[in-house]
Amino acid sequence: MIGSRWQRGVFFAVPGLLLAGFGAVHPGNLDAATASWWVSLHVILLPVFPLLALAQWLMLASAPPWLRWPGRLAAFGFAAFYGGLDAVAGIAAGTVVRAQNGATPVVGAVFAIGDLLGYIGAACFLAASTAIVAATALRTRWRAAPGGVVLLLAGVSFLDSHIFWPRGVFTMIGVAAGMFLLSVAGERGLGALRFTSSREDHGEPAP
Repeated sequence: MIGSRWQRGVFFAVPGLLLAGFGAVHPGNLDAATASWWVSLHVILLPVFPLLALAQWLMLASAPPWLRWPGRLAAFGFAAFYGGLDAVAGIAAGTVVRAQNGATPVVGAVFAIGDLLGYIGAACFLAASTAIVAATALRTRWRAAPGGVVLLLAGVSFLDSHIFWPRGVFTMIGVAAGMFLLSVAGERGLGALRFTSSREDHGEPAP
């Protein structure tokens, strides 16, 4: 168990911050000069993007079932489809360019299917984020607003920014900030609910 709500907030922010860091060193173009790093970076990223889906999955733990399971299905979809983008447009495309010492028509076809997989994955991320925001708002009302606005704006930006510098990096920072704020707000909401329930169990009026 993670101790304080602040520690939990940091825990949920870490995947987004990691991705922001990797985005800052992500090549802007795939060519013969960047192909080797392009491949290596996307191999490194293969286990990192699922951490973002795991954070979403865990943040939905206290959501009502009608939000929890669609949200978790969307988080799973993000991990699956965005991992496909990494493998196809990252590792496969980079390997082809490195082997051919430059781009070929094949690379364009590889990027086309990779972009489709990435868009589906990013849309799943936005759907799971929407479920997280809705679940937190049910518990905390207005306290969910700051984190909810930041996370949803970042989720929309993620649809086409990916993690590329500069917008993609700031998008991932937004994801980290939104998850941090929503986690802290959600923990406060759960604490208030436990306090109210305890008072009612002892016959005291709710505050």
